[in-house]
Amino acid sequence: MTATATLQNGMTVSCLQKHEVPFISMEVQSYFAHNSRLQPGDTVFDVGANIGLFSLTAYAHCERNLRVYAFEPVRPIFDVLESNIRSNVSGQQVRIFNFGLSDRAGVVPFAYYPHAPVLSTAYADKAADLQLIEDLVLKNLIHLDAAPLPLRCLRWLPESLRATIVHHGLERALQAETVSCQMQTLSQFIGEHSIERIDLLKIDVEKAELDVLRGIAEKDWHRIRQLVVELHDIEGRLATIRALLQARGMTEVAIEQPPTLKNSNIYTLFAQRL
Repeated sequence: MTATATLQNGMTVSCLQKHEVPFISMEVQSYFAHNSRLQPGDTVFDVGANIGLFSLTAYAHCERNLRVYAFEPVRPIFDVLESNIRSNVSGQQVRIFNFGLSDRAGVVPFAYYPHAPVLSTAYADKAADLQLIEDLVLKNLIHLDAAPLPLRCLRWLPESLRATIVHHGLERALQAETVSCQMQTLSQFIGEHSIERIDLLKIDVEKAELDVLRGIAEKDWHRIRQLVVELHDIEGRLATIRALLQARGMTEVAIEQPPTLKNSNIYTLFAQRL
């Protein structure tokens, strides 16, 4: 069952969990920092499109003159993405695909969280994810004015009671269903669709970002002008990805931590080819 929400640009979107929309919207806005440049006529790849908020924001930002390829492998989420694109985009400027991008083609099991779909992942670790989200809620999210009312009300409770309520609530939310998702590599897609250039490659794939980058063949890196990547700094991944991008000509690399993710191991990386 879906709900609806209105974005800052006036678009109305469907969503699986309405409370996720303000947080995703804030994250999307952060992707346009650090001189990320998009202009009408550009081509964008939205890898990990979720319900389409980044695709729609970029589309509106470029005066509805943008070529977007959006990838979402989890079928229930893809169905909402499809509805949002159909409702807000005319023509074929935003094309959507019900598969993900990785380092190889094939079928991959995903943990799909119906009550927290934005966290759905091929790399589920419930204990670690639960601890991370608890920390984010208790230290950051309940203090944001954009947070849902039930979360904001928690700030007035004693710390121990607040932590107990958050723990039990999130534990219920992180009940996963296993779903099978189709994957292919970015270079396979480039070849099949004759992609000449990618002006911005956005990657937000819940701990699978390195897989996406490893699916880009050497011969295709020159096509990519800019990247923005949400990355999880697991086992030195931040340094690994920075070095990988610099070795492939992305000489301008900057790393930020969005306000909603302070004190976590999650960062946003911006890279440009000059």
